[in-house]
Amino acid sequence: MNIIENLFAVSPYIALFITLALGYTVGKITIGRFVLGGVAGTLLMGVIIGQFGVQIDPGVKTIFFALFIYAVGYQGGPQFFSALNFKTINILLSAVVMTVSGLVCVLVAAKFFDLDSGTAAGLAAGGLTQSAIIGTAGDAISKLGGVTEEAKSLMQTNVAVGYAVTYIFGSLGPILMVSWLIPSFMKWDIREEALKLADKLSTGKPDLAPGEFNAITDLVSRAYELDSQSHLIGKNIQQVNRDLLDVAIEMVTREGQTIEADKSVALQVGDVIVLTGRRETIANNASAKGHEVILPAQTTLIEENRQLIAKNAKFIGKTLAQIKAATNSDTRRGVYITDLIRGGNSQLISPDLVVHKDDIIQLTGSAIDINRVEKSIGKRLSSAFVTDYVFFGIGMVAGLLIGLINFEIAGIPVTIGSGAGCLVSGLFMGWLRSRKPNTATLPLGATNFLRDFGLAVFVAIIGLQAGPQAIDTLKEHGLTLLFLGMAVTIIPQIVSFIFNYYVLKIRNPIEALACIAGGRSANPGFAALLEKAGNATPVFAFTVTYAIANVLLTLWGPIIVGITSAS
Repeated sequence: MNIIENLFAVSPYIALFITLALGYTVGKITIGRFVLGGVAGTLLMGVIIGQFGVQIDPGVKTIFFALFIYAVGYQGGPQFFSALNFKTINILLSAVVMTVSGLVCVLVAAKFFDLDSGTAAGLAAGGLTQSAIIGTAGDAISKLGGVTEEAKSLMQTNVAVGYAVTYIFGSLGPILMVSWLIPSFMKWDIREEALKLADKLSTGKPDLAPGEFNAITDLVSRAYELDSQSHLIGKNIQQVNRDLLDVAIEMVTREGQTIEADKSVALQVGDVIVLTGRRETIANNASAKGHEVILPAQTTLIEENRQLIAKNAKFIGKTLAQIKAATNSDTRRGVYITDLIRGGNSQLISPDLVVHKDDIIQLTGSAIDINRVEKSIGKRLSSAFVTDYVFFGIGMVAGLLIGLINFEIAGIPVTIGSGAGCLVSGLFMGWLRSRKPNTATLPLGATNFLRDFGLAVFVAIIGLQAGPQAIDTLKEHGLTLLFLGMAVTIIPQIVSFIFNYYVLKIRNPIEALACIAGGRSANPGFAALLEKAGNATPVFAFTVTYAIANVLLTLWGPIIVGITSAS
């Protein structure tokens, strides 16, 4: 054992990565329908490995949580700002119900189990996982009148004791509630509900799970051999393509050889033409082109998808049909509009869809033809796979600066915190990217990594730091405080869920679960929900409730001290 302790003392980050590996291994274990999940597994393994006395700089936890919450905000920014409306009031109220329920549970426990002010405040800090309560409660205890300094010191120690004993389940409880217990009771499939909500928010275009793809594409290529009855015989490719709508000849093979599809080439009987275009257009006109044939397996037709930002004032406010007619007039082959992204969401393509400024238009066709029309539409979108480190750095700096803001409410100091600050800056940068597509680029793969790895490290360090103190204190004080902490963690979530669902009418499963995680300021619980959802749909409800919970829960510290010391 001494060897392991010495190893972890020399390099504590070995313990960190062992915790991650074992935590996510344990998280994969399935018992019936229950899967613990990587976040909860990491927290538990952190507590166990933390018994070796692993010491990691607290700043590491802070920066990785900041990266996690910034990525969450970035992914949810476009949806967050577009979803702000009167419906937000109900979500705000749900956070108030959750936090007030937590306060009542703590006060009732203090009354019936004769807890002193320090233990009661520690119970709130750990059971509701709001570390700021430790600071506000400790400050309130130091200002109590008619209490000896020795008694104040004991109560301040008890704040830490209560926090240490109850914090582990305070973090684990919301994970179990939002990712397993409530969904199981309500018979909700979180992933399925997340896909439904994403589909609703994305104007009918489905959000695909990893590995899924739409097998029915709008753009298809089919080959036809021209016979003597075809009306295309004798016409050159430019004439044919001018007459065709939403379809064009992309390749011609003659006597088994591919020939350059020059606009002056006249078509002959026996030529095999490859048509690319809208699926329904090709199907409707197939009989006029000859009989369909199968091309040799090695045949290739190289085309390109290129995204352009709509900047040309001549086309802003025009329909896609009008833009296509204007841009395709001088091309040898077809250039097709295969996607249009607005505010971060793909739109359903139709000829009547009107283009707005800064829409991202995806063109498909040969590189030569796209080059010809590119300048008439707008600026090419920079690579979607390269991070804009300038704006990433600015976003993180802004978030950490916002986190330094502090103010007083009724004389009680409240600090925004780096987590809330980076959430705000992430939301703004994500929204800015949706409005200015060449700005603040942070690829999906990069945001997923920052979100998942940042959260994993954060949770692992929580377990490593809290484990030794929690178990030592538990041995000393017995199980009563642990069970009270479990009650403070679970009861407000049940009360809040019932009130939200039946009174506030928050019936969407993803929103209902996100309100619980946010109203508890439960970052690990939210991460577990994100893991099960597989997309960013929980972000909006969590963000709104999280902001309210951070402020209210911080205020509960001196309120608990004031009420319990007076009774």
